[in-house]
Amino acid sequence: MRLIFTLCTTLLAAACTEGTRAPRAARVDDFGDTLRLAASPKRIVSLNPTTTEMMFALGAGNRLVGRTTWDFYPDSARLIPDLGNGIRPNVEAVLAARPDLVVLYASADNAAAARALRSANVATLALKIDSIGDFRRALALVGLALGDSARAAAVSDSVMRSIARARNATLGNARPTVFWHMWDSPLLTIGGGSYLSELVAIAGGRNVYDSLPQPSPQIAFEDLARRDPEVILAAPEGVARILADPAWRRLKAVRTGRVLAVDTTLVFRPSVRLGEAALSLAALLHPRSRP
Repeated sequence: MRLIFTLCTTLLAAACTEGTRAPRAARVDDFGDTLRLAASPKRIVSLNPTTTEMMFALGAGNRLVGRTTWDFYPDSARLIPDLGNGIRPNVEAVLAARPDLVVLYASADNAAAARALRSANVATLALKIDSIGDFRRALALVGLALGDSARAAAVSDSVMRSIARARNATLGNARPTVFWHMWDSPLLTIGGGSYLSELVAIAGGRNVYDSLPQPSPQIAFEDLARRDPEVILAAPEGVARILADPAWRRLKAVRTGRVLAVDTTLVFRPSVRLGEAALSLAALLHPRSRP
């Protein structure tokens, strides 16, 4: 569960919903830096599991010479040298891989690493991918960096078609209220600032905390009991703990057997499998529908 929490907080921190971030010009990343490449990169370090998935989807997995400890998909990613954490990375280890492009998660914790890499004449691309809109823009930038914008557009369109399938499959269905359990102590959920809240809505549900702007707000159990959601989504470990704790039986979802395990390896990556994630959630929330 500690791994899941680490991944969640990394992916959800400072999240924003689609349309809230002002668009930037092409080749400008989320640190405001312009991507400068003399040629299509041949040696790439991806310090974000989300962009690692993008690289493989765009046929550039063979160009990767470094990844983070958390890059598990596709299976081929495990063959890439592990350079440690993607947050506050070891710059010396990254430089030792002799990259001509490093892709980072655009968090404040990575600003110093990006500066150090650029000072060493290594191109960097910092991307904050916290919403579906962010994903599409980031994929376009990665495609531009790789010199294959057409393939990036095709992958983006495919993802959006799957998302549309999930949305269309549940149109007209009653929308159950949903609580997404993220952590126990403190009790954390997803707010309206998370792409996961977007996925719940696409899958035909309504996040009971969608009015909160934070991506992963802390809440009180008493408030949750008052909202009394019809469905609880959680990681498999979270489901087991909820069902084992008598206090949770105050909630309708527990009493009616609607505490549902999500595939965390799928839903916790706002990347090229977003469509699959939406379809999997639609199947959980509306098992009689056929996305």
